[in-house]
Amino acid sequence: MILVLTGCTGSGKSALAVELAKAIDGEVINADAFQVYQELAIATAKPSLDVRNSVPHHLFDFVPLTSNYDVATYQKDLRACLKDVLARGHTPIIAGGTGLYIRAGLYDYQFTDYPKIDLSAYEAYSDEALYQELAKRDPIEASKLHPHNRQRVLRSLEIILASGKSKTALLAEQHHEPLYPTLFFGLASERENLYPAVEARVDQMFKDGLVEEDQRLIAKYGRTPHAFNAIGVKELYPYFDGQISLEEAKNAIKEATRHYIKRQETFFRHQFDITWVSSSSEILAILKRQA
Repeated sequence: MILVLTGCTGSGKSALAVELAKAIDGEVINADAFQVYQELAIATAKPSLDVRNSVPHHLFDFVPLTSNYDVATYQKDLRACLKDVLARGHTPIIAGGTGLYIRAGLYDYQFTDYPKIDLSAYEAYSDEALYQELAKRDPIEASKLHPHNRQRVLRSLEIILASGKSKTALLAEQHHEPLYPTLFFGLASERENLYPAVEARVDQMFKDGLVEEDQRLIAKYGRTPHAFNAIGVKELYPYFDGQISLEEAKNAIKEATRHYIKRQETFFRHQFDITWVSSSSEILAILKRQA
């Protein structure tokens, strides 16, 4: 049996996954699109080395920042990791908030090589205009993306132009049951509680050296790495360029995080049959009843 522990960013999934792993001889497998990258620690809220050493952790901190890791690669890596963990008789606990990665890894998610599409007509579009174009063609997919994530928005439009179908429609055509025996759990947290917790976490990130980490990595790699699309990096560019204050940059990160939480909630509602819990004891009780 595979367990999935998901939920919105800042809800406490990482700590709960470790508690659960200790209780059931489990191993934690990352399902966060940016925690796969090396070096980028504070912005991605990556579990510390001490935490990762307390129980086996997989697919964390192993991709160079110069690489462009994608969902198709994650699908292969996750399935190989699941095979390995299950072969050793342990329970895989997939923990993270990147719903697309979870779905691609566990479901019959097919990756098709579509013909190359000329997207030059969109070069003059602002990020907002580009996002509105996607929203007209595929509103569900648009709701999952940040309007300023130009690369992802363009990719979704490219799929529509190449296939003649929206990404949402293509997903609907695929198998709706997981390929493995799987239980999905979500860590419940009301927005009125989650938003203040997330804002406090952002404040702590700055105290922990977020600005210094970003400055060091940008000086080393420039601004082109895909990993720098993580919330907590790109919002600091205007500050580094002298266009906004540090407080304004901090508020931009908080706002981007709130928008991301809303997109996560939308995805979880539509994609997974989730049992919402608030503690590891609730999960253990469910597992005991099913044993």
